[in-house]
Amino acid sequence: MSFTRVAFLLAVMTGLFLTVGYMIGGPGGMIIALLIALGMNFFAYWNSDKVVLSMHGARAVTERDAPQLVGLVRGLAARADLPMPRVYIIDTPQPNAFATGRDPNNAAVAATTGLLSMMTREQVAGVMAHELAHVKHRDTLTMTITATIAGAIGMLANFAFFFGGNRDTPLGGLGAILVAILAPLAAMIVQMAISRHNEYNADAEGARICGNPHWLADALERLEQGARRIDNHAAERNPATAHLFIVNPLHAHKHDSLFSTHPATANRVRALREMAAAGGGVGGGGGAGAGGRSPSRIPPSGGARVGRRRGPWG
Repeated sequence: MSFTRVAFLLAVMTGLFLTVGYMIGGPGGMIIALLIALGMNFFAYWNSDKVVLSMHGARAVTERDAPQLVGLVRGLAARADLPMPRVYIIDTPQPNAFATGRDPNNAAVAATTGLLSMMTREQVAGVMAHELAHVKHRDTLTMTITATIAGAIGMLANFAFFFGGNRDTPLGGLGAILVAILAPLAAMIVQMAISRHNEYNADAEGARICGNPHWLADALERLEQGARRIDNHAAERNPATAHLFIVNPLHAHKHDSLFSTHPATANRVRALREMAAAGGGVGGGGGAGAGGRSPSRIPPSGGARVGRRRGPWG
């Protein structure tokens, strides 16, 4: 996504934040909201990755803690010509993953214990390559700042809804209620506009990084099934961070698909299968194909010994 478009969408979110502030406190409330927005953008630039990781209870791991996972990420990062990111594990049975950080030199990737226990090594490689693609495209800063502002808009909107707004504004108290209802929806639509475009690009780049589009396509199908069946309580408590994940962590019956921040998984899988049929990504950059090889699994943590090296993932 172009820098101009991203800047415009972030400006829209900041404008929503100011509007909510105006409806709560009038011109003075808007000025306060502007100062808060500037402070939040500054804070989000430097700390949004830490905030998001903390929200989901992510714990940092090293090669001593999770040797196969960290070794896999190290190999993929080298293939993508990226610095080695920090690696985190989230203790939840739902299979999922996300990346965060303001730039490639300060990036982090996080995988859930559910993903590591349910996926084959090749599928995990596809997922982590997708996350590294977000890092490479510098999507992570935009996504984390968007999540921070959207969460703040939701909190301000709740305040306006329960405590009322400034009756001296053009729409009075009714306007505050309308803004309290509509502002979070508008923020969600902006998140959708940013996220959906990024996901397709990250899928294609991730397939090239791991060397086989089928690995990511297979993983997406399993991720979709797991996310529908298994709760992710931290994500349900913090829905503004849902767009960071590789698949929507919120249950479909709780989240209107009209406002989904993720493209339909079936469409993403189809695009990857077509990419593979056209020869895109398969075997690229020294990647080995998956055909004829029995799948292996990556333990979520602990001192499991790494067996024979299997291609570029260790």
